[in-house]
Amino acid sequence: MMKPENVRTAADARKIVTERKLTHVKVGLFDIDGVLRGKYISKEKFFSALDSGFGFCDVVLGWDSNDQLIDNLSFTGWHTAYPDAWVRLLPATCRELPFEGEMLLFLCEFTGAAENICPRGLLRRVLARADSMGFNVSAALEYEFFVFDETPESVRAKGYRDLQPLTPGYFGYSGLRSSVHAELYADILGMCEQMRMPIEGLHTETGPGVLEAALAHTGALEAADRGALFKTFLKVLMQRRELMATFMAKWSPNWPGQSGHIHISLTRKDGKSAFHDAKDQHGMSKTMRHFVAGQQALMPETLSMVACTVNSYRRLIPGFWAPTHATWGVENRTTALRVIPGSAKSQRVEYRIGAADSNPYIALSSALGAGLWGIENRLELRPPVIGNSYAIAHPAKLGLPATLFEAAAKLRASKPARALFGDLFVEHYATSREWEEREFRKHVSDWELARYFEII
Repeated sequence: MMKPENVRTAADARKIVTERKLTHVKVGLFDIDGVLRGKYISKEKFFSALDSGFGFCDVVLGWDSNDQLIDNLSFTGWHTAYPDAWVRLLPATCRELPFEGEMLLFLCEFTGAAENICPRGLLRRVLARADSMGFNVSAALEYEFFVFDETPESVRAKGYRDLQPLTPGYFGYSGLRSSVHAELYADILGMCEQMRMPIEGLHTETGPGVLEAALAHTGALEAADRGALFKTFLKVLMQRRELMATFMAKWSPNWPGQSGHIHISLTRKDGKSAFHDAKDQHGMSKTMRHFVAGQQALMPETLSMVACTVNSYRRLIPGFWAPTHATWGVENRTTALRVIPGSAKSQRVEYRIGAADSNPYIALSSALGAGLWGIENRLELRPPVIGNSYAIAHPAKLGLPATLFEAAAKLRASKPARALFGDLFVEHYATSREWEEREFRKHVSDWELARYFEII
């Protein structure tokens, strides 16, 4: 019997579906917000689509995470009548679905004009740029997430207030908590092994019910697939256990935000590290210095690609383990970029600005694309931050946008971003982020009511 991890071609996909006697197959793709949009299709349609693709309503590129239609996009909208856009099936993405018997999941990506906007297509273009420069890219994603003893019904009934975390209090790296909830940890680890997104490390973080999962490193496109699938199916697993997980950047003002850090390394075509040079300070090769310099230089312009929601900016405040400026340091967790020295195998940079709410494809495209731009332009790296970055007065040019609206405007105006990601993507994405903040501004917060209702 063929195993999902051995599926590579359309013929392999037909074989495994036939062997499992499936009448239907689950297919899906990730939208601009990193939400999995999918459906079951019949075996016959699946076999046909392996050769010629199939149509997927392009509204998934034209609405937000709440299924509300974004009002001023040029690619799609009422003015185009929301036609189908063509997608291709990706046989090598075949995954087990642990909760659905013999059922299989295959990912898709948009083709044609929609490929300019497709998040997975965006990352493939950035990786093609890296390939043309002579580099292979490895990446690993790590996510923090809070777990609650709640259900989708209970959180709505409570108005998202007074929620019950899985465990109380501060208790990072807790041996006690992981043993008390050993069955839950085993389920997480087992599901991720079965779905080919293995976890390298899993532990409690500081806060009530918060965990961190570090996914094993792999090629960058596969790393993004794993990150997107992990966020989706971790939530599935929790809800099937009458629990809930959130990847919001900042769900409470009382606890640190939730990160979505990205680790990146480059190797040359001969397999040797492009980042490591034992003769240079911190083992950083010239290529790595240019790469980190590019990330630092473009971070203010591309921030909306990694801090993608209004809530993302609640996390970027001093003293809560999230960076507030485009800074870098060596083994420094108060900076936005953490260079991790080591051997040729382990030398890498950690892009710490990202939050758990980011779309893995878009966030990785931003972190990688900026680094490649730094190599292409041979940018020189500023001096590293030594000590507590929060306590240092940084140059204004290292400041980051304070709101999603400001960040979207900077992306739209960025010539490097347009060169790296394409005009169509930048316009579409910036418009979608402006829409997100305009939707936020329609609402009156509890803080405003408590502050102004009676007194003002």
